[in-house]
Amino acid sequence: MNSNVDETRVPVLIGIGEVLDRPANDLDGLDAFDLMLAALKAAEADAGVSVLDALDWLGVEDEISFPDPAPQERLAERLVAGGGRRPPHLLKTHEASGDGPIKLINDAANLIGRGEISIAAAVGAEALRTAAKRAQAAIAAGQETPKSSIADVAEANAKPLARKHGLFTPIDVYPLYENAARAAWGQTLAEGQAESGRIGEGFAAVAAANPYAWIRKPVSAEAIATATPDNRMVSFPYTKMMVANASVNMGAAVIVASLAKARELGVDESRIVYIGAGAAAHEDEDFLLRDSYTHAVSLETTVLSALERNGLAASDIDHVELYSCFPIVPKLARRVLDWPLEKPCSVYGGLTFGGGPIGNCMMHAAARMAAKLREGGDHGLIVANGGYATHSHSMVFSRKPVPAGTFPQDYDVQPLADARRGAAPELLAEYSGPGTIETYTIPFDRHGSPRHATIIGRTPQGARFIARVPETDTATIAFLMAGDTEPVGTAGQVVTGPDGLAIWGSP
Repeated sequence: MNSNVDETRVPVLIGIGEVLDRPANDLDGLDAFDLMLAALKAAEADAGVSVLDALDWLGVEDEISFPDPAPQERLAERLVAGGGRRPPHLLKTHEASGDGPIKLINDAANLIGRGEISIAAAVGAEALRTAAKRAQAAIAAGQETPKSSIADVAEANAKPLARKHGLFTPIDVYPLYENAARAAWGQTLAEGQAESGRIGEGFAAVAAANPYAWIRKPVSAEAIATATPDNRMVSFPYTKMMVANASVNMGAAVIVASLAKARELGVDESRIVYIGAGAAAHEDEDFLLRDSYTHAVSLETTVLSALERNGLAASDIDHVELYSCFPIVPKLARRVLDWPLEKPCSVYGGLTFGGGPIGNCMMHAAARMAAKLREGGDHGLIVANGGYATHSHSMVFSRKPVPAGTFPQDYDVQPLADARRGAAPELLAEYSGPGTIETYTIPFDRHGSPRHATIIGRTPQGARFIARVPETDTATIAFLMAGDTEPVGTAGQVVTGPDGLAIWGSP
């Protein structure tokens, strides 16, 4: 590195820690905070030096499995109880969101760049597998349990119009993007499913070689894309093996230090990974107010901005982690990067096979990215996603020193995203009359049968509306799933049903 560079202002990753908890009885599993503590200790061991007693800052990804209003305080208590020191600065993310871990790492890098701290840790964990079993036991004993499932949290945060139409969870929403984008890209349903299968096959192969992945077995693209009793359709066109697996007990942590501190501590140079500049942007929190379901401008903007800020082209990237709660997210990201389908879209195995611990998935990705770069390659890119394709934070890790003065940086690129984004159409709370399908989603029950379909449509004047296809309208639901004709863009008629919901039907 240039001798004129102030190494006290250069942030690097020096330690990574991951923990899987698979007790014989899930009731006996670690809670989220013990998982976090174990991950921190693993990261310290990986660094090869004592760091937990020297932390200036501790950032915690919020969690939902063991709800706590101040998880950073509880974790600090666990550190002290274990004979450690309470870090003077504690922070948690605003909520459990997939972009949170990368934001924490970027925040720590900025504090080092400002000279305010010299060593930090970012950590998170979820123990939803154990939490679910304990909740079942509590209910059986007549006790109340906190809202700690994805569905509970999503329903509590749902906007009124979405709530009215039963659009609560990510499983309800991401197919809106999948179906709209497939049509916009000119893919048939079979071609779209084949792409999802191939991406998933790559995830499974990576996870099979990752000792910290939750599911470690190769799975073929065909098996992933084919609905069977063991791989049921969960929300058309997504099968179970295409979606995030949140029933896990997983924790991960990274240690971030200034380069000067790393060398002072005696960290082996082979362990050091440089943190590059990041970029963050978001869409409207209400997914019904998006400009389009064929793209995610915030994701596109953060990917391109992260590359530009690090002086890189997409062709310079050796490894990627493209967030993968549902196939549409890596599909969108790989098109921005022109990332070949034959190359893995993950370094840890993705949210199905690597494991999907709610907001902390990208902490595992960051740990694996550092490990991957230690093995070879110059640059890795993580593309994180939170909410309903709402929040995006992209960041580069590198084995090469980043440009002097990179940190501190303002990672907010919202003005760039806003300038690229088209206007959202007017959203109608109520509508009856003619329309065309903009996109649609079909939730399935646990027996593999469609519950109904929800249409997002456009009026002849271009306004957006929502309508229901009842479970009893099997012909329309079959048309939406058939694949021989593209439903997006087809015409229909909206009438008001007896329960006040708008009903979609043939013109």
